[in-house]
Amino acid sequence: MAGVALQESRRSDISPFYVMEVMRAAEEREATGGEVLHLEVGQPSTAAPAGVIRAARSALESDVLGYTTAAGLETLRRRISEHYDSWYGVDVDPGRIVVTFGASGAFVLSFLAAFDAGDRVVVSTPGYPCYRNALQALNAEVVTLPTSAETRFQPSPDLLEDLVRRTGSVDGLVLASPSNPSGTMLDDPALAAVSDWCTAHGVRLVADEIYHGITFGDPAPTALGLNADALVVNSFSKYFSMTGWRLGWVVAPDDLVEPVRRLAQNFFISAPTLSQIAAVAAFDCHEELQANVARYATSRAILREGLPAAGIDRLAPSDGAFYVYAAVDHLAADSQTLCKRWLDELGVAVTPGIDFDPAEGHRYARFSYAGATEDMAEAMRRLGEWSG
Repeated sequence: MAGVALQESRRSDISPFYVMEVMRAAEEREATGGEVLHLEVGQPSTAAPAGVIRAARSALESDVLGYTTAAGLETLRRRISEHYDSWYGVDVDPGRIVVTFGASGAFVLSFLAAFDAGDRVVVSTPGYPCYRNALQALNAEVVTLPTSAETRFQPSPDLLEDLVRRTGSVDGLVLASPSNPSGTMLDDPALAAVSDWCTAHGVRLVADEIYHGITFGDPAPTALGLNADALVVNSFSKYFSMTGWRLGWVVAPDDLVEPVRRLAQNFFISAPTLSQIAAVAAFDCHEELQANVARYATSRAILREGLPAAGIDRLAPSDGAFYVYAAVDHLAADSQTLCKRWLDELGVAVTPGIDFDPAEGHRYARFSYAGATEDMAEAMRRLGEWSG
């Protein structure tokens, strides 16, 4: 007897994360013997710090590696608290810190704790697509805030005021500084201005600070200490070079600490124990990690010289992170098609801007310089010789 046809949930009808699609195409090329220079993914090509690896090996030999509490190991939360004091001069109670299954897990917990279905949450474009997609899956209303090169691809009180006048009041704002894909950063006055706007309008700020530590001028300021109601997310993936360890954290305001913990208990039980034990040692590895940042700076210079030499000269400032966001509409009407050609013809994998901006992203591409410096130089050589 035929049964009633079952269907997928409406909340699962979200856009793909296109960079993963580019990675898959690159892997397929490599599987057939083709060479690929990876400028598509924001993943450090360096291993985790040596001290982290030693700590992990020791834990494997001596620890049971059972669950931790949902908030994470107390020793790790204390080290994270000390990190805020050392880097920013901000006092953070370890009790406000929840260690998570990557920054991705931190965002899911933050969005669930802070926003109800139907709440209107502002997400800038271009911006990390998983903010938008996760909020949509959680039945929040995503309110798009277009930014441009003229606004350094960052929100401002003026842009937010205009958005509210046009579309109505909002409940939240997701802010990334340094941002993905543009790499642009808000300085202290600009971050304070956006934070103050959120406080004045009763808007919950969710600050993505996962690229802190990777900057090429002044250090990135933190939203902690500026906004008592903000949720601040960070990760061991980028600066700490621990992507596959899947470990992040969120600093929650007092009113959301218990909601975040309860959600973590039910969604994840706890973050990976081995990763937590090893990550305690990461804060003793800054010399090695700063050497990574110096390498990114070299690769950044290669791209910021090589792209204009290849005729791609409208570049976002790339204050931090490891991306160059570039206008490519003079080369092709659709950056997805262009990026496919670069992969097929040159073996250079680049992410089309549609991932980060559904409306205008077809005009842009994101180049990641997280990979090996020699790969960056070779990619620029190939793009420079490409005739189109």
